[in-house]
Amino acid sequence: MENLWNKENVEQRYDLPFMDLLFQAQGVHREHFDPNQMQLSSLFSIKTGACPEDCKYCAQSGHFKTKLKKEKLLPFDFVLAQAKAAKAAGATRFCMGAAWRSPPKKDLPKVCEMIGAVKDLGLETCVTLGMLDVEATQALKDAGLDYYNHNLDTSPEYYKKIISTRTYQDRIDTLNRVHQAGIKTCCGGIVGMGESKDDRINFLLELSKLDTPPASIPINKLAPIEGTPLGETPPIDDFEIVRIIAVTRIMFPKSHVRLTAGRDTLSEAVQTLCFFAGANSIFFGEEGKLFASSNPESDQDHILFDKLGMTVEAVDVA
Repeated sequence: MENLWNKENVEQRYDLPFMDLLFQAQGVHREHFDPNQMQLSSLFSIKTGACPEDCKYCAQSGHFKTKLKKEKLLPFDFVLAQAKAAKAAGATRFCMGAAWRSPPKKDLPKVCEMIGAVKDLGLETCVTLGMLDVEATQALKDAGLDYYNHNLDTSPEYYKKIISTRTYQDRIDTLNRVHQAGIKTCCGGIVGMGESKDDRINFLLELSKLDTPPASIPINKLAPIEGTPLGETPPIDDFEIVRIIAVTRIMFPKSHVRLTAGRDTLSEAVQTLCFFAGANSIFFGEEGKLFASSNPESDQDHILFDKLGMTVEAVDVA
């Protein structure tokens, strides 16, 4: 598919007056999605802490002293119980995250077993396990994985200020392997790390250059974690969050755009603006250790959906 996006036409959208931008984004959104429907995902950390990567925003990194408790890969039965609870609370997708540079060969079969069991519950499955080689990618495909999450985080230029232990190309290579294996990609980034407007635009341009547009695009607001290098970063303006979601919706009309980490810092009104701008997926539920920041409780989310007359998108498990 030809990529129609370049720096100039993305910047033109980004710089539109706020109301015009939202009007355009809502129009695109309505062409491809029910504007009153939300996809609900639940995120659970199946292996926490001691990650060898040095991502400067992350409590999981073994390079920084944070309050996060380190854990080994959790037992199968415990993870499955969490998936059942997530489904009971309304989730249609269960996402499992592990703090690895790449999945160890001894643990990958255990994760594949979890994927199969979660899928048997009638949930969509997603994992984020770090970088993948061809063998690991195929093992996940054979297990029936629906989505693989691997974020680009930011622009290639700003990335070097955030992470040094893996390259931007490393991330792109993993995403392309996942796509080639026939697994859907979940790929987004983080805003509010001190990056410029140009960095945000270039990040979206990099997403548009992937072999296929991500099926799901999480937009995270930095949740500063004490003990990390970005722990005292001033918060980004809420309107900037809405703006980048709107531009993302316009550029990726058929992708789910997910309002993700940092959502707990947004008021109901700001979240609603994000939904109007094209965000139609969220992580919900109790505190998620992967982000080490809270998201609104699931009942609060359903209360907000009731106020807005929104319904939950049905699961589509192949």
